[in-house]
Amino acid sequence: MSLSFEQEVARRRTFAIISHPDAGKTTITEQILWHGGVIREAGQVKGKAGAKKAVSDWMTLEQQRGVSITSSVLQFDFRGLRVNLLDTPGHKDFGEDTYRTLIAADCAAMLIDAAKGVEAQTRKLYEVCRRRRMSIFTFANKMDREGKDPLALIDDVENTLGIRCYPVTWPLGMGDRFRGLYHRLEKRVYLYTKGEDEPEIHEVSGWEDDKISGLIGEALADLLKEEMALLEGVIGDFTSEEFLAGEVSPMTFGSAKHNWGIDLFLNLFADHAPKPGPRRLAGGGEVLPTDKAFTGFVFKIQANMDRKHRDRVAFLRICSGRFERGMKIKHVRLGRELRLAYANQFMAQERETVDEAYAGDIVGITDTGYFTIGDSVTTGKDVQFEPIPRFSPEIFGRLSIKDPLKRKQMQKGLQQLAEEGTIQLLYEAHLGKQDPIIGAVGELQFDVLLFRLNDEYGLDAKLERLPFTVARWPVTAEQRSAKDAIKGGAKVVVDDFERPVVLVEREWDLNWLKKENPDLEFLIAAPPL
Repeated sequence: MSLSFEQEVARRRTFAIISHPDAGKTTITEQILWHGGVIREAGQVKGKAGAKKAVSDWMTLEQQRGVSITSSVLQFDFRGLRVNLLDTPGHKDFGEDTYRTLIAADCAAMLIDAAKGVEAQTRKLYEVCRRRRMSIFTFANKMDREGKDPLALIDDVENTLGIRCYPVTWPLGMGDRFRGLYHRLEKRVYLYTKGEDEPEIHEVSGWEDDKISGLIGEALADLLKEEMALLEGVIGDFTSEEFLAGEVSPMTFGSAKHNWGIDLFLNLFADHAPKPGPRRLAGGGEVLPTDKAFTGFVFKIQANMDRKHRDRVAFLRICSGRFERGMKIKHVRLGRELRLAYANQFMAQERETVDEAYAGDIVGITDTGYFTIGDSVTTGKDVQFEPIPRFSPEIFGRLSIKDPLKRKQMQKGLQQLAEEGTIQLLYEAHLGKQDPIIGAVGELQFDVLLFRLNDEYGLDAKLERLPFTVARWPVTAEQRSAKDAIKGGAKVVVDDFERPVVLVEREWDLNWLKKENPDLEFLIAAPPL
């Protein structure tokens, strides 16, 4: 039976997974895809010879290093819902990619290592979610290893992040003593055995049921009673309203490596994850997901997903309306009409042509160079969604190549990687766009740059580091780019949109510039066009 437009929108769920590096994010993503029925075997981040690689880590460098360096878009159906899963990089050097991806999501799953608790990168990513008042699920991973006491983990999350936790499941032991999970809402005990895919499930009357000691032993049963008695006294009831407002996080426990508790997390997600919500516009007002006019914004661009065809894909978050293959839309920034002839939905690098999609979905548009990150499209009135800020680069360099005949190839590669958001290009007036200064947020971005230029573009490139550590965009009191000369002797370059940027070696130099130019403000992110 075909569903109505409103029913199709209502069954969309779009979420991102956030964590500190090495918390197990890619592993849990693979297990979620396995439960979603889209892969037959969950892959490994760093597998032995012959082991299946993780689906979401599709880049060559990701597979070599065992670290996610680009966001992946993964779609599957679960319990009648169409789920868009956005797997994000955990490494701080790729925080900008993660930030953009979070803007495209409606909620997030926060993964924490049970042994380490809340780590630095998790705090930063949580702050992005908090500012957007996003709903957050919490999954405490690696319960098969020794770690923090579960009550201490909850205390860590609540004190560090300032969000109340509501544990839906509770671990029965930890490390070598881990036997399973007690589900507080279902009143069931899930017993796990290494190497077994399916848990042994037992109905109980509650955590005080004497039946539990016969399942897990008297010592663990007594510990459960002790912890539950403490928990019930301080943890209030769970309400969907508080969850949707970002005030409480339902928490589950398990082990992604052994596929323990992932199904329970997915069922919790299906029960409570929010439907697509309204999207705010830059000038005020909002777009509703059930509005008939098709609207969306580009949050990610990826070059060379298909190496054979040197393609370029613009990832579009649909905010309202219905997408149809071949439809005509207006590109708001360019003020021109485009036909979306080729669009895909993704399983990481694998793609499938999509004939229709709805608000909440992510589609990949085959792009020949029209789109940049933050662009809006519509079939109705012009819309401009809230801008997607860029991080200020902190390290800088210049490229050189051995073969001067490949210079145009290098320029093309740099431009494509800059449009992806991997790097930022800055230009000196007297050189035009011939020899750009390259800016990055972290060292790993430069490693990725050099690897991809060699692997994807066939360049033998070397990077010469420059001494700058600070980049700022000078603007007037009206927030317009400063056109007049800037006092203080700083190096002034321009970005891709001809906005002036000052580069200095130290924060002290920036403070001197501020004193010399009291009528200017030096922004840490580029001002809107």
